[in-house]
Amino acid sequence: MNVLQKDLKSANGTGIEIIDCDIHPALRSLRDYEPFLEKRWRDHLVEFGDNSREPFSDTIQYPRMAPAISRADAWPPSGGPPGSDLDFMREQHLDPMGVQYGVLIPLLARANNQRNLDFAAAMASAANRWQLANWLEKERRLRGSIIVAHEHPEAAVAEIERWADHPDFVQILLPPRSTEPLGRRRYWPIYEAAEKHDMPIALHIGGTPGHAPTSSGWVSYYFEEHHSNVQTMQALTTSLILEGVFERFPKLRVLLIESGIGWVAPLAWRLDKHWRRLSREVPHLKMAPSEYFKRNIWFTTQPIDEPERRQDLRTIIDWVGRDRILFATDYPHWDFDDPRYVFKGALDIKESADIYRNNARSFYGLD
Repeated sequence: MNVLQKDLKSANGTGIEIIDCDIHPALRSLRDYEPFLEKRWRDHLVEFGDNSREPFSDTIQYPRMAPAISRADAWPPSGGPPGSDLDFMREQHLDPMGVQYGVLIPLLARANNQRNLDFAAAMASAANRWQLANWLEKERRLRGSIIVAHEHPEAAVAEIERWADHPDFVQILLPPRSTEPLGRRRYWPIYEAAEKHDMPIALHIGGTPGHAPTSSGWVSYYFEEHHSNVQTMQALTTSLILEGVFERFPKLRVLLIESGIGWVAPLAWRLDKHWRRLSREVPHLKMAPSEYFKRNIWFTTQPIDEPERRQDLRTIIDWVGRDRILFATDYPHWDFDDPRYVFKGALDIKESADIYRNNARSFYGLD
């Protein structure tokens, strides 16, 4: 073990440089977007502000267990919310954790929740320029996610075309909670553009469609809302598969971020069972639903499922496929997964290297 590996062993516990697929940069305020907005939209922001699809637009519907969804130690000494200070991110996360690359997932970018779709497109464009100027050009370890106004597919495709060939952007970010299920054909132009550029679609939990987060309606507790993110991903993948997205776009790659992996096998088994009985309703599907999981969908680790028996976690990983799993911390949020403890010794060194680094390197085409 060389000096670098010793340093990494003491820092992130793996002895391996990691690729972190879920790092959240934050705006200090919406004024951060002003240099990247046309005057019309700067004036709109001042005069009319947000017109979100639901109330409490500065966060998700329910109060968080910690302010700003974040760890208590993640507030930068310079001021501003967690994730808003690049130097502090380097000091607290990138350097000590041995992050070779970190993929930015901007939440609250204010593009996907706007009722005014032209304003949404302008905010998406501003969010991408903000990422480039304030993060990607200043820290070469970071890579960006293309923000699009997905409820305005024409504008979304234009934004993808603008950034798809830029080496600092590695995926297209969509919210799983949308106005309609994301398998619907109104969203297919986005998938067509993604497949054309061989750029993955990343779906990070959340979204503000104005609908209740569960099929039963609005819930009582943050605990319930937080868990409903898994239910959202189950509905999302079911929609993408059964509506025929992966049959129409067979090379499309989808990454599900921050939903864990424990639910994947039971859902695939259930869908396969129903497909054997109901396949006449969906003749456009040429293979069992589980095969689309295996071909088109990848997953990040966080929040890792933590069964009491280590072997149960290993069984989950084996079914999903070790090559389909990418490591993520969710920095700087309160349920951050620390690489020193996340797998509880369930992986050997080769498996650790694949999940902590190599799978993401291959998935994103990183050097």
